[in-house]
Amino acid sequence: MHSCVHSQEFSMRQRAIPLQTVSTGLVVAIVGFFSSFPIVLQGLNAIGASKAEAASGLMAAAIAMGLAGIVLSLRTKIPISVAWSTPGVALLAVSTMPEAGFAEAVGAFLLAGLLTVIAGFWRPLSRLISAIPAPLAQAMLSAVLLSICLQPFSAMGKAPWVVLPVIVTWFIAGQINRLIAVPCAVVMAALIVVLQPGFDFTLSGTVIPQPVFTLPVFSIPSLIGIGLPLFIVTMATQNIPGLAIIRSFGYQPAPAPLISSVGGASLLSAPFGAPATCLAAITAAMCANDESHPDPDKRYLSAVFGGLFYCLFGLFAGIITAFAGLAPPLLLGALAGVALLPVFAGSALAAFEDASYRQAAAITFLVTASGVTIIGLSAAVWGLLLGGVVQMINTRMARKT
Repeated sequence: MHSCVHSQEFSMRQRAIPLQTVSTGLVVAIVGFFSSFPIVLQGLNAIGASKAEAASGLMAAAIAMGLAGIVLSLRTKIPISVAWSTPGVALLAVSTMPEAGFAEAVGAFLLAGLLTVIAGFWRPLSRLISAIPAPLAQAMLSAVLLSICLQPFSAMGKAPWVVLPVIVTWFIAGQINRLIAVPCAVVMAALIVVLQPGFDFTLSGTVIPQPVFTLPVFSIPSLIGIGLPLFIVTMATQNIPGLAIIRSFGYQPAPAPLISSVGGASLLSAPFGAPATCLAAITAAMCANDESHPDPDKRYLSAVFGGLFYCLFGLFAGIITAFAGLAPPLLLGALAGVALLPVFAGSALAAFEDASYRQAAAITFLVTASGVTIIGLSAAVWGLLLGGVVQMINTRMARKT
């Protein structure tokens, strides 16, 4: 009888939800959401989203990545962390507003999602994206991020008392733990908003935003200039590295269902304003490492709880968007800039580290940073094309010698 009671207690402990995975999931959601939501809002605003559309887009993006992470993790029993495409929304932030406004951008979001679904199951397309040299993809990404990362420093001369506290907080917190750097900067930015003269924040029914369905408008310039670069940058800098991170911890998921699933989540959430859903990289490592849970077979629960907290944060996107709308000029841009500085540094290093790709990477970087648009093709597309041509010529010349 005594041994039977002990056996039942042991069985209950085995079935109990490990609190360690709950706390890891909360940290993952805080880092993933609050480290990049200013960039999401900036990207949506740049392509013509109204306040209601931006709140809907932020909510849809958070819920899409939360639900996708929950479903994939429960189905595979692998810690599959899902995110919104931070490089993708950074690309939107430097894009020209489409002629038909936000509806045209939504059409581009749908194309990016559809291409992601196809890439999951149609190997030639996924191989084509994988064939893009990593230094060129990273050069394109670092060029896209350049203008955003300059914002905090260019703003210092215009509004030092608004921008400097954010930069200093981000730097000091980063010396303690780099994962808390941006959330701490977000808290400092919130204090700046609250302490500004004439601050008056009323909820007025914005606690949980109303989903705004946007009927998409399709145009060749936006599909090529926004949709295609959004797909490329998300695949090359998020989905493919995300898979590599998961595999580095000993898990071997089938890539096709994962990539197609996040593409499907993008398709479902795009009409409500969400740009792109993708596999995570940094938060994937947080869910899959030893600190998530000592037992690798239980680490998937961290990704599940991370997804639940993402959904919870998404439901309060109305408050976040309304509060952000009261921010002083240049504050959100500065916050987005410091949030992306580590990504910029990493992508710039990866772009120029390999000497054999350095010239082509420089061409890709400079063309993309120039912002040039020719025959409807955006600077990001031209950067990859011209950089790729230069690398092909350099490779052939090297073979001849």
